[in-house]
Amino acid sequence: MESLSYARTGVDLTRAEAVKARIARAVEETFTRDVLRPLGLFGGVFAAPGSDGQLALVATIDSVGTKILVANVWGVHEGIGIDLVHHSANDLLACGAFPLFFLDYFATARLDDRVLEELVRGMTRACRDLGCALIGGETAQLPGIYTPGAYDLAGCMVGVVPVDRIVDGSRIVPGDVVLGLPSNGLHTNGYSLARASLGMTGNPERDRSILEEIPPWADRPLGELLLQPHRCYVPLLRESLGNEGLHGMAHITGGGLVENIARIVPSGCRVEIDSRTWEIPEIFGEIQRRGQIDTAEMFRVFNMGVGFVVIGEAAFIADLRSRLGEGWILGRVLAADGPRVVLRYGEQDDTVLVA
Repeated sequence: MESLSYARTGVDLTRAEAVKARIARAVEETFTRDVLRPLGLFGGVFAAPGSDGQLALVATIDSVGTKILVANVWGVHEGIGIDLVHHSANDLLACGAFPLFFLDYFATARLDDRVLEELVRGMTRACRDLGCALIGGETAQLPGIYTPGAYDLAGCMVGVVPVDRIVDGSRIVPGDVVLGLPSNGLHTNGYSLARASLGMTGNPERDRSILEEIPPWADRPLGELLLQPHRCYVPLLRESLGNEGLHGMAHITGGGLVENIARIVPSGCRVEIDSRTWEIPEIFGEIQRRGQIDTAEMFRVFNMGVGFVVIGEAAFIADLRSRLGEGWILGRVLAADGPRVVLRYGEQDDTVLVA
């Protein structure tokens, strides 16, 4: 069997990054003086009107991706609504912002009342827990665009942060320590590759039988493991925002540890990470074995058990880890030019992934 990759399943990360780089200049031509940070962070940062320059709004937009296809086969959708809200809140958190309000976009060929009600139940539950208002949305019925039974769910969340507390990685310096916080599994990324690896082809009966399998290392079927909701890190880190020892944060989504951390590392610094510093959850090993996926590809696509990263002064990180009672010291920040992030993932020190 040929080794699977994200590109072979139809998701070409390299091409996507190249396209985004080409359109960046056109996008930046729309920027006004109220845009406070360049493209590339986990949210767009804009001066809040009427705040005399004291506050900034941070906005993010995303979808749940093809995790929806797993939910369709399993027949459970409430967690998908939670996924979308938590993913969005984590993106705002990475910029130091608290969520204010959220809007969703639901599109399908023909409306299924039960599915929509489950999704809204999940979104409202997650928003309530965060103190975030779900102020509206759009429900679109688009036969001819979506196949029967399929749907898509996307959302936009806006948050607020004092301008002097925006977290963008610019304060990261050599000697800082990198703390990784555990994920709940795949979260909302890599499902096209995961489904292909597990042999899910779109045949409902066959796909259902795959999801009903209980791996020897697990006490739950694959369906439940794959649909574990995206973890929200806002409750864990809320009290730490504004701390002088906090220098940068990264939400580990598509692109894995390397690409997401690289978004916040300033020039002249390099984050070096050793994958041997944490235990990778078995679900990732199951996906890798079944699809014979190269290890570098696994780290490029999945979070591999680390859902959020905090970078800061050693004393701050030690205190945070003690207070949370969880997390791993993944590595440190060094003074170096060239790659912003180096991840060592093999037994040999020269087995690296860089960005």
